[in-house]
Amino acid sequence: MTTFASELGLNPVKTWIWQGFPICYQQQGESGPAVVLVHGFGASWGHWRKNIPVLAQKCRVYALDLIGFGGSAKPSPATEINYTFDTWGQQIKDFCQQVVGEAAYLVGNSIGCIAIMQAAAIKPDISLGVALLNCSLRLLHERKRENLPLSRRLGTPILQKILTFRTVGKFFFNQIAKRRTVKKVLQQAYVDDNAVTEELIDIIMEPASDPGAADVFLAFTAYSSGPLAEDLLPKLSSPVIILWGTDDPWEPIDLGRELANYPQVKKFIPLEGVGHCPQDEAPSLVNPILQDWIA
Repeated sequence: MTTFASELGLNPVKTWIWQGFPICYQQQGESGPAVVLVHGFGASWGHWRKNIPVLAQKCRVYALDLIGFGGSAKPSPATEINYTFDTWGQQIKDFCQQVVGEAAYLVGNSIGCIAIMQAAAIKPDISLGVALLNCSLRLLHERKRENLPLSRRLGTPILQKILTFRTVGKFFFNQIAKRRTVKKVLQQAYVDDNAVTEELIDIIMEPASDPGAADVFLAFTAYSSGPLAEDLLPKLSSPVIILWGTDDPWEPIDLGRELANYPQVKKFIPLEGVGHCPQDEAPSLVNPILQDWIA
C-alpha cells in the first residue's frame, strides 16, 4: 500500500509495531479531534482514500490496516495469532493508546464496525463516538444459522470444513484472488459500477499476493463465533450513529434497522441507492455526515 499513498496524493504510509508485528496506517491532518477509520474484510486503509483528505481538513485522521489485511503483517493463524474480533479489538485499543494518544471517533465499515465496537467495549475511554457504516450482521454466525434457508444452514459448516484442508483452501483462495473475480464481487457490493475502478481493484488485489494472505482469508471464513453487533452495542458508553446503504446485497437494511433500537444509537441514516461500502461508493453523502457528527 506504500505506492498507493503517493499515487493518491496522501502522506507516506507509516508503520507501528504491535506485539512484534508491523502494522500499516495512514495519517492526515494536523489539528482537531482524532478520527480512526477501520476497513472491512479483505480491504485496507486505501478503502478510505476518498474520505481521509476531507476529514483531515478539521481532524487528525488515522486509517488503520487490521493485522492480516492491507500492508500489515499476516502472521500464521493459531500458531502466531488468532484472527478474531478480540484480537482486532485489542489492536485498535492499543493503537488509540500508543499512536493516537487520546480518545478518538471510531469509524468502521462492515466487519470493521464489529472491530471498533469490540475495542470500545474493552476500553470505553478510547472512544468519543462510534460510526457504523453497513455494519456486518454476521449472518453466518453459529447463533444465527437457524434463521438461514436450509441449504445455507447445512451447507455453510460443510464448506467451512472442506476449506480447512490446506490444498483445497489454497485452491479456493487462488480462484477468488483473481482480478476478474474481485471485480465481479465488487460490482455485486456496489450499486454504482462506475465506482468499481481499476484503482479500487488494485487496492484489493495488492495485499492478496502477500505471503500468508490465503491463510488469513481461510481463518476468517472458518470463524463463526465471537461477538455480534447486538452483543457489543449495549456495552458502549459513547454515542453511536449508523449509516446504511439501502441496496446492500450482503447486509440487508431491514435487519440493520433493528440495531437502531439500542439506546446507544442516536441516529440511523439510510443512504438511498448505495451498496455495502458507502464511504467509497458515495463519499459525497458520507463525508458531510461524518463531518457534522464530529463537529
